[in-house]
Amino acid sequence: MDQMPLEKYKEKRDFGKTPEPPGEVGKASGIFVVQEHQATHLHWDFRFELGGVLKSWAVPKGVPEEKKTKHLAVEVEDHPLEYASFHGNIPKGEYGAGSVKIWDEGTCVILERDADRYVLELKGKRLNGRYALVRFKGREQKAKNWLIMKL
Repeated sequence: MDQMPLEKYKEKRDFGKTPEPPGEVGKASGIFVVQEHQATHLHWDFRFELGGVLKSWAVPKGVPEEKKTKHLAVEVEDHPLEYASFHGNIPKGEYGAGSVKIWDEGTCVILERDADRYVLELKGKRLNGRYALVRFKGREQKAKNWLIMKL
């Protein structure tokens, strides 16, 4: 049985210790955000709103800004919409400990969508244009691995 939206997010955090928002499922907003996250390893978190939550991926090399460049994007748990404005430091010992900065933000229109592919139109300060997220095919452990690319 599928978990409720944000259940995995809430299970991983102690909101008495972390400044991250606990959040609830919100109203559709058509937004995206890219957060630079200096945790164990520097990476970028790419998130866009779908169904009142932020669908989320960790992108080790950042979201590509050049056409035809493909980067690994690892799907992570959905986050609350309030997370789109989150920046600050997650305390040591907490899940995702480290600094979080907003790298880009803006609007997102979902042009195509199925279980293994999203095509998005982004309008941000840095990222503009069409982007695709495509799930890797193959073994079960690859199910969370996607490619993100600028079209």
